[in-house]
Amino acid sequence: MTVLRVGRVPEAFRATGIYFDGALSAPRTVSLSIDESAGTLVADTGAHPPIHWRLSEIREVPDQAGRDQMVLQLSQDPVRRIILPDHTLAPRLPNRHKRPKLTRRGPLIGWAIAAVASVALIIFVLVPTMANQLARFIPPEGERALGEVTLTQIRTALDQTGLNPVPVCDNPEGLAALAKMEARLQDALPEEQPLTVSVLDHEMINAFALPGNYIVFFRGLIEKAQTPDEVAAVFAHEIGHVVSRDPTRHALRSAGSLGVLGLIFGDFAGGAAVLLLAERLIEAQYSQEAEAEADVFAHAVIIQARIAPAALATMFERFRDLGGEAGPFVAHFLSHPALGDRIQAARDATPPGFEAVPLLTAQEWRALRNICN
Repeated sequence: MTVLRVGRVPEAFRATGIYFDGALSAPRTVSLSIDESAGTLVADTGAHPPIHWRLSEIREVPDQAGRDQMVLQLSQDPVRRIILPDHTLAPRLPNRHKRPKLTRRGPLIGWAIAAVASVALIIFVLVPTMANQLARFIPPEGERALGEVTLTQIRTALDQTGLNPVPVCDNPEGLAALAKMEARLQDALPEEQPLTVSVLDHEMINAFALPGNYIVFFRGLIEKAQTPDEVAAVFAHEIGHVVSRDPTRHALRSAGSLGVLGLIFGDFAGGAAVLLLAERLIEAQYSQEAEAEADVFAHAVIIQARIAPAALATMFERFRDLGGEAGPFVAHFLSHPALGDRIQAARDATPPGFEAVPLLTAQEWRALRNICN
């Protein structure tokens, strides 16, 4: 005997819902049913012709309120809505979670590429150009205020809790030794520079310059140096950046770039901007040309100060050796691939028959190394 299997007949669907036509804000109560032969959801208002929505074209919209109702719309009509009190209709809607197909992808991709190119043009071309121009018009007092505020931000950012800024080292004997070193370099400068030199009590092996003639050393760099000449060579390099006003241009460029990114992504108006700006100023990744010019300036100054340029090469080599294992080491000296060339240039800068003159006594050097104690 042959058994005929008959497909299951769907149960009749009856419900009451709320209909928004997209033109009026007032909802209408509708009686809902399914026309099985046409494959449509029928919404009968009683006073108007019934509304027919094809089941395959109905999409579910997330319920942003109580999440217990079912909100429906047509795939090609984002305005009209039907709201059901529950999800009993869900099994009858095969495409309720299906996303609409993207049309005209070519123009969309083109606009996306154009937007990315525009942002890149602003960050890498327009912002640096404007920063270079603006740096020429900032008065000295404004530049100094910028450097002072930035140093405070950096001290705060370097503390993990953000509550206790990194201390500025103030051991009197150490400060006296640092002042003696500065005086030796000042005497060798073409023109005296009103510098503000600080040492931060932090293990980072780094030194950097800030707007307003600020030069900052970290305790870690002084501790890793083997001779006062090495510290003085780095000192002269940073003075080169100060003379060229590289820190001011870099600060304006970084702030401008972060401002553009803040407009795009948000969350750059408060603490995040401060932390990112502080990090970028500590790293101070100047251009290859700016670094080369600071090196040449340092060579001339330390030769005039009767300090061997090889001290700069020695310090560069130590930076290179420590770069792979020193966790917090972000010194800008390692930001360029031609470090080997810079080391060789420092060694070649020593003139024949050059004789260095001791910079600090052994006691003064010990005091400088203990400046944070």
